Amino acid sequence: MTVQTIKTTPFDGQKPGTSGLRKQTSTFVEPNYLENFVASIWVGIGGVTGKTLVLGGDGRYYNKEASQIVMKMAAASGATKVIVGQDGLLSTPAASHMIRKRKTDGGVILSASHNPGGPKADFGIKFNMPNGGPAPESITNAIFENTKVISEYDILDAPDVDLSVIGLSKMGDMVVEVVDPVVDYAALMEEIFDFAAIKDMFAGGFTLCFDAMHAITGPYATEILEKRLSAPEGSVINGIPLPDFGEGHPDPNPTWAKPLMDLMMGPDAPDFGAASDGDGDRNMIVGKGAYVTPSDSLAMLAANATLVPAYKDGLAGIARSMPTSGASDRVAEALGVPAFATPTGWKFFGNLLDAGKATICGEESAGTGSNHVREKDGLWAVLFWLNILAARKTSVQDLMVDHWSKYGRNYYSRHDYEAIDKPMAEKLMDDLRGKLADLGGTVAGGLTIESADDFAYDDPVDGSRTEKQGIRVLFKGGDRLVLRLSGTGTVGATLRVYLEKVVTDPNGLDMDPQEALAPVIAAAEELAEISTRTGRTAPDVIT
Repeated sequence: MTVQTIKTTPFDGQKPGTSGLRKQTSTFVEPNYLENFVASIWVGIGGVTGKTLVLGGDGRYYNKEASQIVMKMAAASGATKVIVGQDGLLSTPAASHMIRKRKTDGGVILSASHNPGGPKADFGIKFNMPNGGPAPESITNAIFENTKVISEYDILDAPDVDLSVIGLSKMGDMVVEVVDPVVDYAALMEEIFDFAAIKDMFAGGFTLCFDAMHAITGPYATEILEKRLSAPEGSVINGIPLPDFGEGHPDPNPTWAKPLMDLMMGPDAPDFGAASDGDGDRNMIVGKGAYVTPSDSLAMLAANATLVPAYKDGLAGIARSMPTSGASDRVAEALGVPAFATPTGWKFFGNLLDAGKATICGEESAGTGSNHVREKDGLWAVLFWLNILAARKTSVQDLMVDHWSKYGRNYYSRHDYEAIDKPMAEKLMDDLRGKLADLGGTVAGGLTIESADDFAYDDPVDGSRTEKQGIRVLFKGGDRLVLRLSGTGTVGATLRVYLEKVVTDPNGLDMDPQEALAPVIAAAEELAEISTRTGRTAPDVIT
């Protein structure tokens, strides 16, 4: 086995987004494309000589081949050991836990999260730090700078490691440890939640449907829900991970998980429905005839957290991404704990969690998590809900009604305009930014604007400032409009429009969300001219 030094040239556009580098699979399989980025990761983190890394992915197309490339490049660059999930599989939260439990020097996660998979779809890669969380901007910027100047990389000329066999082997001088991807994570969940109470609930006839969407959480959900908690066999559907996610879109929302939504809104609905995404870090929660928005889910989990053994002593604080509704802020106020609003991207929560300033965090994009790892965690959120329902002996719908009667309701929706022309999308945002200073006191959609700004975040832990994180328009009465461009798409740009209306009147808690939000929707069109500029008469996805 010899180290080969391969000459290469830079590729344009290898700048990591909020969760690493995501591109179309056809781009990643180009000669040297993945290798350039991996070599740049090594530079960005100060090299891998003598280091131990975790490696795994969501099983999408090219996952196995990419795993071998990463290992060979780690071996060539002096890494001591790579701990890799069997068959190259490891959910993102499980990877975060393994990094933390094994006290490694970080890890490489191969995933494009909720993006589709396959040769004509998407692939992705990111580096997580020794705390288990995504690399901060100082690291991702260093990685990006190296992608612009890279001229060569090292890779070991060696046979592939058989990732189907659990155990130890060698790749050159580097040890490769293939591990069961589920066992450590499942043990952690048993430490956090009251498995006995949940198991008793299932024994009493409680029914569930968990849609793994042919993504990474299938093996995790089957082991935990069906085997350890004794949910009826077949409670987990689409549980076998497939390279193309069964030709589906592994994004757990009412649009892409429509079969589950149809079941839960139908006459034969089980008591509880849930789904997770490509790499297992997102979740969707549904009760009989009752969809729970991710913003409400965060607030309701926080409000009931002391029912869960791991959080019985209360919360240090609650953190949400800025576009997420303010529902959790009112819970934090009632509990007497701090509430934080950060830019989108889990790395911002990591500082708060590491500093002990927050315990539970959430994003409106179906991501929820806590201080147990440094990533959002889809199956954790599902178990949290089950623990609450078991403790309170109630239904999802009744819990929602009870919460709204106590805290009020934040009607909330996100409208996504996908794959629109990027220069046009950027001009739309720039033109709206140019109006912000003059919007106060004006009227849009029949609503009076109280203030408008471009959100900037001053990190209370490290003092860093992050700017241009989304345009906010605040209306009198508490309604809110937010617009931002997403960094997770691979074609064109995705414009996300976040709409929020706050209602505390007990007689106004059961409206249809889109009807309740109609004035805010009208204000968005009037201010940003979305239809006129994009030519779209409706969003591609409404969540």
